[in-house]
Amino acid sequence: MIKLLFIWLFCSSLVFANANVSGDGANADVPYEEAIEEASKALYLNFEKIPQRVLKGEVFPITIKTLCVIQDFDDIQYKLSNMQGLKMLGDTPSRVKDAKYYYDTFYFIATSQNAKLPDFEATLIHTSKKNYQSTQLSGETLNVISLNPKSDFSNIIANSFEIVEYKTTSYDATHNIVVFVATAQNCDISALKLGGVYKQGIESVTNSFTDAKITYYAIIGKSVQTLSFSYFNLIKNRFIFVNIPIIVNDDSVTTQSDLKPKDQSNEILKMGAAAIVAFVAFIIILWRRKYIYLVFIALPLAYILSIALPSKEVCIKEGSAIYLLPMSNGTIFEQAPKEYHLQKEAEVKGWTKVQLQDQKIGWVKNEDFCSN
Repeated sequence: MIKLLFIWLFCSSLVFANANVSGDGANADVPYEEAIEEASKALYLNFEKIPQRVLKGEVFPITIKTLCVIQDFDDIQYKLSNMQGLKMLGDTPSRVKDAKYYYDTFYFIATSQNAKLPDFEATLIHTSKKNYQSTQLSGETLNVISLNPKSDFSNIIANSFEIVEYKTTSYDATHNIVVFVATAQNCDISALKLGGVYKQGIESVTNSFTDAKITYYAIIGKSVQTLSFSYFNLIKNRFIFVNIPIIVNDDSVTTQSDLKPKDQSNEILKMGAAAIVAFVAFIIILWRRKYIYLVFIALPLAYILSIALPSKEVCIKEGSAIYLLPMSNGTIFEQAPKEYHLQKEAEVKGWTKVQLQDQKIGWVKNEDFCSN
């Protein structure tokens, strides 16, 4: 009798268990695959590589290796927090896909010796607007060291730094101005700063830290024979010297990408041809005694004078900007407080080089002339 009772209880428990599984439970309406998908993480993150040493001021990459278990999705978005002693360069990472992994690279620059990578929070953006669990990756502390450079250090840390073009012209009675174009790789080129110069600044810059380009000016004393400075080369792991010889040239700067002296050979040839015409006309007058040929002397001589003796004075409007170099986005070092009459030195492509009342040299746009 007792055995029959135990058998009945066992069978009843099995029937009750099956009823709970097949009945109206909390997950009865959710397919099994979808329940598993929503319960699991969609993204798995880890650092591909963390540099063992970073220099203060160095640009360095951090790559996140991501495994996504969802095939079709729109994007992976990142939220960075708790970053210390670093500045992020750029708004979005560069992405490379390799098989089932995504490699997202962020670029940072170390601004302090106490530096820590940010905490990364990755969220999968799905086409069907489903919400998936975000994945966190905690940032690690970096080993940041500071250089101990000499006074000639230019504040540049890069894989390479090269002078493309340079030009020196007279600035005033005691100073010259050096303008140079430089390119650099893996560098915060806007940090460039020279020591021992009277004045300096950026005229234009391409803020691409991988391949950067800058147009820079420095005003130096006339006694300086070579503009020298150093930068730290990350590949060679040492300081490299950059030397720019000072060769003063009176030709004007044409554009920010062409700092070479202006070729005046065509004007010289034209003046020579005009002089030959005038000389031949003079010989004919002596030979034929016909003074009507004087016109063939007067016209060439007038042409030669128009080239060789440009107007000595220009008038610029009140409030006109006077630029250091003939560039629309260049440095303005003075504005005319009143209508100015200044000595004209040269002109090029809509710009006129003038000598200011303190003997300094500047550039004004031709549209700022009083007659315009």
